[in-house]
Amino acid sequence: MADTVPLPLYETVTIRMPIRRASEIGILLLLITLLAYRILSLTDYGLAWLLALLCESFFTLLWVATISTKWTPVEYKTYPERLSQSVQELPPVDMFVTTADHVLEPPIITVNTVLSLLAVDYPAHKLACYVSDDGCSPVTCYSLVEASKFAKLWVPFCKKYKIPVRAPFRYFSNIDHTSSGDGSIEFQRERKKMKDEYDELCRKIKDKSSGSWDLNGDYSVFHNTERRNHPTIIKVICENKGGVAEELPHLVYISREKQPHHPHHYKAGAMNVLTRVSGLMTNAPFMLNVDCDMYVNNPKVIRHAMCLFLGSNDEMETGFVQCPQIFYDGIKDDPFGNQLTVLHKYLGSGIVGIQGPFYGGTGCFHRRKIIYGLCPTDIGKQVSPVHANLNQKELLKIYGNSKLFTKSAACALQGKIHGFRFSNLSDLAAAEAGVVAACTYEHGTGWGTQVGLQYGTATEDVMTGLVIQSRGWKSRFCSPQPPAFLGCAPEGGPESFVQQKRWATGLTETLVSRRSPIFGAIYGGLQLRQCVAYLWVLLWALRSIPELCYASLPPYCILTNSAFLPKVGEAGMYIYAALCTVYAFYTLSEYLETGLSAREWWNNQRMGRINATNAWFFGLVSVVLKILGIAEPGFEVTQKNERSSDISDVDAGRGKFNFNESPIFLPGTTLVLVHFTAMAGGDRTGLGEWVFTVIVMICFWPFVRGLFRRGKYGIPMSTIYMSAVLTFIFVHLSKASIGWLRL
Repeated sequence: MADTVPLPLYETVTIRMPIRRASEIGILLLLITLLAYRILSLTDYGLAWLLALLCESFFTLLWVATISTKWTPVEYKTYPERLSQSVQELPPVDMFVTTADHVLEPPIITVNTVLSLLAVDYPAHKLACYVSDDGCSPVTCYSLVEASKFAKLWVPFCKKYKIPVRAPFRYFSNIDHTSSGDGSIEFQRERKKMKDEYDELCRKIKDKSSGSWDLNGDYSVFHNTERRNHPTIIKVICENKGGVAEELPHLVYISREKQPHHPHHYKAGAMNVLTRVSGLMTNAPFMLNVDCDMYVNNPKVIRHAMCLFLGSNDEMETGFVQCPQIFYDGIKDDPFGNQLTVLHKYLGSGIVGIQGPFYGGTGCFHRRKIIYGLCPTDIGKQVSPVHANLNQKELLKIYGNSKLFTKSAACALQGKIHGFRFSNLSDLAAAEAGVVAACTYEHGTGWGTQVGLQYGTATEDVMTGLVIQSRGWKSRFCSPQPPAFLGCAPEGGPESFVQQKRWATGLTETLVSRRSPIFGAIYGGLQLRQCVAYLWVLLWALRSIPELCYASLPPYCILTNSAFLPKVGEAGMYIYAALCTVYAFYTLSEYLETGLSAREWWNNQRMGRINATNAWFFGLVSVVLKILGIAEPGFEVTQKNERSSDISDVDAGRGKFNFNESPIFLPGTTLVLVHFTAMAGGDRTGLGEWVFTVIVMICFWPFVRGLFRRGKYGIPMSTIYMSAVLTFIFVHLSKASIGWLRL
């Protein structure tokens, strides 16, 4: 009897969108026609017309990048039930969780993420969970210890009854996501017991978080420690000593050494320490990293990812597997534009069809040997990373002075899962793991440049993925149903702006660095269209300049009795009106086809303008100050909002735009005051400029309301005073420009 050919572990599905493609080309033709009209009419108009031409030229280039990115959308369908037919033994996976501040990121959030990872549908003896605590908080360590005790009840309960949602706070919420359990009296009894145990766990963590407690016994190592000044602390909280599939995975707490005058490189530094410590302890060939607030929503997610890794005919086809970032408890109609649903569906699937998705910083599976610097051309050659035929001394220079870790790295590069073994993980933690977590370990090595996550940017994820793909690797997108991971999106103005500013800062740092995608396409293995896709994202901060300029043109024209829009009846007005109408219907259709509302479409369009002119602008300023050597941009942790198990108990203020004293709200406030001033005291000009002014005011309506409110929903008076000064300067310069142009 002939051997049965195994069925494929995944299928590639090409998405056909002929009508959408035609619309995109139509918009591009209208943009080009408008630019041609402006150039031909340039001598008939003044400065405002020229500025509009420059801004629209930038927008046209962005649209070309958008079309290129969206042109060949692809998605993957995975079949985890076929793994047993194709794979003799599932490979081990090391799981990383990163947290940085137990105040901004409450430990109960981290605990739920860890519990969901410990309970995934995968052999427990193949898993190890490492938690990096950059806040060096005894509360976080204590929370994980207590969580491990609860996990001994929770994990068997989830697997016995096939519980679909394995983060307790979501499972015990008042929303029944999917039916689970067998409905028996025994199940109801065990479920109640789990709920009581989880409530007790929450109570213990809350008590430790809110009060002082004695640091003795196992927690004495936290005596006299500061967040930025402390020794390495590594604790093996749970160890699967017998390698039993039905027990819990390893659980290890790590707080790397920090000293005030040694750079720690934020999350990228923490991830590299996790990589080295795990390389010594378990050395799994695959690594999963998640943020502390991104819990496992699909217990089979690792099996889905393995389908994409192991289902490829050629190992070089898949360097890493990225899952989409999807958020739970989203506010109705997404008033802050944080959900990114349409972005993932259209631009995301388009990038998948080129060289693969970007590394998103969370929900991503990596091959360990690729993080160690392996290139596709090195596959099968048994060579060391980055350069061939390196001797032991050169290897130590790249990986650091731990010979044991260098041996571990060599085993990983050669595909050997275990090249050495200690009697238990605790012995290893005391013997060698602390060495590779020291703050001086990376000095003079290749960490952050040749190997590991890349340094020099606030978005280490995007730069690391860019480096990997520039070496010639491809990536895959894992989007099973239900979604693989769910996280919490920031709420309100300040939290959302902090995140957007950090993204804009890091993306611009990547753009101007030697890791720029332009160099990757010219000198590396980055495909041309993948380079264009990266540029579309990396230009976010630079986009703030034409956005601010374009939003300032209506009041400038009203104040100076000039025009930046064609007059009613001119051919250019019909081109402009057609462009705006077609683009509005095109973007609206994306939201409606995705099952979203027209209100959500408008909120996202509005927040696109607000983010670009405020958060992205300050991201650009941060990079300029860095280049000039004036100030280094910091890494601001986004506030994570803790949810109770009863998610109906929410703040009545959710969805309302709020403000604080940060200067990040200055551009938006100034724009509103400038438009108010122009409408109150400007000269009569074309109808188009007045209509455009009204549209800008509607887009910035949260700022308009903030001018007349107090408290957290009102703009602080200090911001209003500074904006008033900037408005006076704008009006004065606008009036003065009339005389300058006549000269």
